[in-house]
Amino acid sequence: MTARLPAHLEIAGLIRLAQAGGGFASVLRKGDRDAGAIVLILTERGANPRIFERMPSADGHRKWQARLIEAIDNSTVLDQYLDLRKAQDPDLWILELDIANGERLIGLS
Repeated sequence: MTARLPAHLEIAGLIRLAQAGGGFASVLRKGDRDAGAIVLILTERGANPRIFERMPSADGHRKWQARLIEAIDNSTVLDQYLDLRKAQDPDLWILELDIANGERLIGLS
């Protein structure tokens, strides 16, 4: 397993990347400063939300994985997923980035 960047530093970095690219970032929930998991909501002009989360992989690294990427027309689906994750992990961070092609900020495009 590799050393992990503290969650608050990763959040700060993602916010700065989004802002530098002309986007907007909002922390919707603060988790554990050092070890909290991160759920990332990517939108474009407030629409087309996609959810990504960094998950452990077989090689010991943590990689961003799509959790919900279908067209989420009903915000209830998004809310239910986030409520479930918050109940499972009290240390969870939730960050929303509103920027075109946000996947590029996490190395997925």
